[in-house]
Amino acid sequence: MARRCWLVKSEPGTFSFDDLLAEPERTTAWDGVRNYQARNFMRDEMRVGDQVLFYHSNASPPGVVGLAEVASEPYPDPTQFEPDAPGYDPKSSRETPRWQLVDVRAVRTLPRMVTLERIKAHPELRHMEVARRGSRLSISPVDPAHLEIVLALGEAAC
Repeated sequence: MARRCWLVKSEPGTFSFDDLLAEPERTTAWDGVRNYQARNFMRDEMRVGDQVLFYHSNASPPGVVGLAEVASEPYPDPTQFEPDAPGYDPKSSRETPRWQLVDVRAVRTLPRMVTLERIKAHPELRHMEVARRGSRLSISPVDPAHLEIVLALGEAAC
């Protein structure tokens, strides 16, 4: 099965790429996702070794700041069972969990942020899910050609 590419969004005030770099083994569980389409991507399509663009959302400016990879097969998100957790779901049970996650591992910081404005302005990137008006998905697939362009823009000199 061919590797897939993904974009994951996180608000830097909640969990930034620097926070991921500071984690033990530069890896964290991508928990708290409570959108069914994003959950399905993690549960059904994400596989160990898939590349991940790490995107800072709700930032000024928003954009891709790093490259990561999927570091685990999907497994139940434990926060769905914790009543005090923001992702608690009283309708989920350990026998039939609703929410899945994967672990994400940092690979490298991009020397230059690839801003949403730059993505929207690029003729080959403007159709990425993150560039669509009203797109709110926290996880979205990325065409491998788009991944290469974003990484090249992030490595380019200012």
